[in-house]
Amino acid sequence: MNRSRLRFADLIRTGLLGLTTRLGRTILTAGGIAIGIASMVSVLGISSSSTADVLSELDRLGTNLLAVEAGASFLDDDVRLPDTSSARIRRIPATENAAALTPVSVDIVKSDVMPSGRNGGVQVSATEAELLDTLAGTVADGRFLSTGDGQLPVVVLGSEAAERFGISSVKHRPAVQLGEHRFAVVGILEPLVLYPDIDRMALIGFDVAENLFDSKRAPGTVYLRTDPDYVEQVRNILARTVDPASPSSVSVTRPSEALSAKAEVNKSLTNLLLGLGAVALVVGGVGIANVMVISVLERRGEIGVRRALGATRRHIAAQFVVESAALALIGGTVGVGIGALVTIGYAKRQDWTVSVPLEGLALGVLAALVIGAVAGLYPAVRAARLDPAEAVRPA
Repeated sequence: MNRSRLRFADLIRTGLLGLTTRLGRTILTAGGIAIGIASMVSVLGISSSSTADVLSELDRLGTNLLAVEAGASFLDDDVRLPDTSSARIRRIPATENAAALTPVSVDIVKSDVMPSGRNGGVQVSATEAELLDTLAGTVADGRFLSTGDGQLPVVVLGSEAAERFGISSVKHRPAVQLGEHRFAVVGILEPLVLYPDIDRMALIGFDVAENLFDSKRAPGTVYLRTDPDYVEQVRNILARTVDPASPSSVSVTRPSEALSAKAEVNKSLTNLLLGLGAVALVVGGVGIANVMVISVLERRGEIGVRRALGATRRHIAAQFVVESAALALIGGTVGVGIGALVTIGYAKRQDWTVSVPLEGLALGVLAALVIGAVAGLYPAVRAARLDPAEAVRPA
């Protein structure tokens, strides 16, 4: 007596046949898996794109930038660094560039584009021509302050400041009024990722700030870029260099650490959202198991006939496992596609570097396949244990 055999190709065909005969149920059940996989893939992709954007900003801005500020004071809120801070910092051999920045006590009254005008949270600050190079910034339109602009009534607007005053170009020579004085806008900056405060600033020269607004030359902040090989060494001596008499009153920070911290926060949030996606995936697996149990009950006659014709219990079990795995695989494939599209769309909307990890896509499909196979084990065993005679007997 020849032993019953079921070739692999026939097993796949038999498993898929059960799905095509109940197309509506297949679509709805696969949708549960698709939602779980899509959420996991999109979370991975969006997180990866965000991290890639952060890392690209770090590469562009560099990790060799330091910021020197005066420490907090209980007696005087307007604490400044010594007037000679910039000059002292530039004398450090490893310093590549340095620029001071200090707030000026004057309001922007109006602009040519918005005559009624309002300050809108824009801070006027005095700075040096080296600031743009030190911060690795770029100009969206026009130019930055030059060494010859020190005594001229010209201003450069940060990206948000220009937007608030309705100025998008310097082509028609727009102007803003600072206090009682009219200043020509000669440049508009691109957004500065590490320095959102500067995006809301109107920058003028130190000399004109002192002459027109009686501003102090003592800087509020000094930014410096160092040799990448000596960042920590320079950081350790900055406080004593800037204020030898009171180094404890000087604060030294590394702005790039904020981006690094942001990347770590992204990882923690990603883990949380992946957990939620995993829950959705498990719920989808339970849905598949329920549908397969119902399918076994509905197809008792089919199972009995196949057993009577020679199919073994192993063949019956394999058929239902393949059917369950194929159902999950369809949902997983659709979910991976949806997750990738969500990632691309969101990243482009945020103007991020698009990063869809291929390993995430592969793992998404594999996870769906495993969930489907596991979800089909119980229904498959139940189907295999049906007695042929009982299965073909009318209910």
